[in-house]
Amino acid sequence: MKTPLIVAALALALAGCGEAIDRVEWPVMGTIAAVQARGGADMRTVRDVCQGAFAEVVDSFNAHDPASRISRIAALTDDEAAKSWTEREWSCVSAALRLRDESGGAFDPRWRGPGTLDLGAIAKGYAVDLAADSIVEKSPEMKGDVLIDLGGNLKSVRGDWRVGVKDPDGDGFVASVVLHPGEALATSAEYYRGRHIYDGRTGKPAASGVKSVTVLCRSAMQADGLSTTLFILGPEEGMALTEKHGVECSVLFVMADGRRVCGGGRFSLD
Repeated sequence: MKTPLIVAALALALAGCGEAIDRVEWPVMGTIAAVQARGGADMRTVRDVCQGAFAEVVDSFNAHDPASRISRIAALTDDEAAKSWTEREWSCVSAALRLRDESGGAFDPRWRGPGTLDLGAIAKGYAVDLAADSIVEKSPEMKGDVLIDLGGNLKSVRGDWRVGVKDPDGDGFVASVVLHPGEALATSAEYYRGRHIYDGRTGKPAASGVKSVTVLCRSAMQADGLSTTLFILGPEEGMALTEKHGVECSVLFVMADGRRVCGGGRFSLD
């Protein structure tokens, strides 16, 4: 599948708001995490909570660390492995398995072969949801607006944030969208790392004619997993899957032939 270095990587203050935005970033999970805040949000608390949440996910889901839980139980069957996760961790694993089933194996956390388990195509989104929930739980009275970004997996914890979707063929943007509180965005593309998104049905790089896919929904985990799956499937099969999956979302495909295919009506095309 992929370890996504994703796309919609620039969050812009809404036009006219006039507030300064603080930003802190650090390396984690093979990418860059960042928190943006404005309106008096306690940046130190936000950063510390996010770092703790991301470290927890690394301990559980790092498929490249033989000491991680996912490495220790990868050889178990899905039913056997279910007993080894916490309820929250299992929500991520089971979401990946559901996408595998609904996509006919296009999205497959066991795509590397029997005895393997790799959640790299959904775990960053899961980590963003965990961090956002932790901020709300630990600092319910915090003032100000907060946006979390983990390798392009974005979620508004508080406040409206205008986000640009990168043009896969250039330095500009193909679209923008406003994230409202609790909404998340993820983009899958191959312009940073080359062809690294694999079709689990064939074991070969995806060949759907897609340059990038951006998904907006309430769950960063769902947006992360769906963006990968839709990149593999392409617009027709992909939009059919979103209806089957039952998650309310907006989707933007940018195709190799220049077409932009939208569903859900939230994106403003540039």
